[in-house]
Amino acid sequence: MQTKLTQLLNIKYPIIQAPMFLVSNVAMVTEAMKGGIAGCIPALNYRTLDELRAVLKELKANKVEGGSFGFNLIVNKSNLKYKGQLEVICEEGCDFIITSLGSPEETIRQAHKAGIKVFCDVTDLRFAQKVEQLGADAAIAVNNEAGGHRGNLSPEELTNQLSKALSIPVISAGGVGCKADIDKMINYGAEGVSVGSPFIASIEAGVTDEYKQACVDYGAKDIIMTQRISGTPCTVINTPYVQKIGTKESWLESVLNKNKSLKKWVKMIRFSIGMKATENAAKTATYKTVWVAGPSIEHTKAILPIKAIIDKLVS
Repeated sequence: MQTKLTQLLNIKYPIIQAPMFLVSNVAMVTEAMKGGIAGCIPALNYRTLDELRAVLKELKANKVEGGSFGFNLIVNKSNLKYKGQLEVICEEGCDFIITSLGSPEETIRQAHKAGIKVFCDVTDLRFAQKVEQLGADAAIAVNNEAGGHRGNLSPEELTNQLSKALSIPVISAGGVGCKADIDKMINYGAEGVSVGSPFIASIEAGVTDEYKQACVDYGAKDIIMTQRISGTPCTVINTPYVQKIGTKESWLESVLNKNKSLKKWVKMIRFSIGMKATENAAKTATYKTVWVAGPSIEHTKAILPIKAIIDKLVS
């Protein structure tokens, strides 16, 4: 399974354990590296820059041959911690950064000075070409089967488009839950895959057993889109609580979102409220179950160690 991604990151298999807000942690990424893949954590999983720095040091100490690690950065203005996070990551060092939700220009410039590769989340060809021009090392093609904030195009359409038009490697994100799915993405033109939801139901994930078990008990047909988390459509498991609160923005949010001067603030407030609800559901046993996941949980049949999940994906 040697591809341009395995060469870029010096890993055994062309798989990135996707960064998942509130889910990804040091134990998951450490086991990912031991399993011969890359692991990634959202920088926003850590409240302070000191915590982020400590985690970087720990992961560097845990790194093994054939694995690599990176961090995900939200690079738009809504992330007030962005500049500090980028500075700490560049000072301490890691193998790669994944950028989301904004222009990666500054990240690419600073990361490359520190010898760190940059992969950029994209959902269409126009933005993919833009990040290539800015010097990105790879494009992560977020398709309509991804968990969380997903794209609009199918894995086949998006991966085909990007792999034919770009000279940098394309990594397919979304719709991968087994070895056959990886083979499919490679055939579409991807040099690797980003896999998130199948790793939620892992022994090492720092979320509740209820969240993990939900990924076992529910399937692809139970994944729906909601605007009630961040103001941007996001995939969640259709639990009774999600059914109760609904999936559409309120009439007030709808009115305020039409006001250009207020829209940014409404989104920030909705994001803050939604993330708190998601954190409560992920970290504590509560009836307010807002569990983010993608349709690839269809292949999740048990709560397993990370090593066993990797073995399922590659064998």
